[in-house]
Amino acid sequence: MATPTLMPTYEILALRYATIQQRTQGECLLFPDDHAAPMPIDFFVFAIRGGGKTIMVDTGFDKESADRRGRSLTRSPDLVLGDAGIDCAAVEQVVLTHMHWDHAGGIKFFPNAKFHLQDKEMEYCTGRCMCEPVLRRPFDGEHVVDAIRALYADRVIFHAGSGDEIAPGISLHWIGGHTKGIMAVRVPTARGWVVLAGDTSHYWANIRGRNPFPLVVNVEEMLNGYKTLESLADGPDHVIPGHDPLILKKFSPLNGNPEIVRIDQPPIA
Repeated sequence: MATPTLMPTYEILALRYATIQQRTQGECLLFPDDHAAPMPIDFFVFAIRGGGKTIMVDTGFDKESADRRGRSLTRSPDLVLGDAGIDCAAVEQVVLTHMHWDHAGGIKFFPNAKFHLQDKEMEYCTGRCMCEPVLRRPFDGEHVVDAIRALYADRVIFHAGSGDEIAPGISLHWIGGHTKGIMAVRVPTARGWVVLAGDTSHYWANIRGRNPFPLVVNVEEMLNGYKTLESLADGPDHVIPGHDPLILKKFSPLNGNPEIVRIDQPPIA
């Protein structure tokens, strides 16, 4: 399933902006081998570059929401993007894979962008499910309001299901499971089809072990989603999870920066 010869190819950057080292298997796997075993989690935004433009996949979170949750930023996402030569004000498209606080918490960083979002996700984060505290917990009302403001400013593009192209060769695919409207992004690169899984698979351990992340709305959809991700990608290393610290170890750094790696290039380890 190699990338067609005439298909444009893109550079993809994974940029880490935060990390939690004190995390365990019990928090990251539905069926852990050892609940207390360490399993750190990293927080990334992803940038797709080509044709003189940059498309962002998710926005990260801001300091205000980090403070509300007792989290800390290694470096604000907009500053990390600046380290890669990306001007947030020049970004025209942002894919919001879903509306959890750590993925939609930086809408304000992109004042001139339009935001791609699944119908199901907006319905989910503004509907009756949010009456349940356990479902509402991963969302931040301020971020949802930011998305509504973007909607009323004609800056939200809605999608229903899978297959919509947002640039030549770059397509969006509804997966479900983690939230009702979560989606993945398929990108043609020089090494073949790469799929940015986002939180459809937080770690390679989730998809490869068929061991879901515990924060899940529909386990069946999550498991079926693993098959979909694999069918869209050119191999196991072409499915890029949303939070796995191995990403920084597996791919080459950009200009020697260990917080930013090129995932459009073959793995180094």
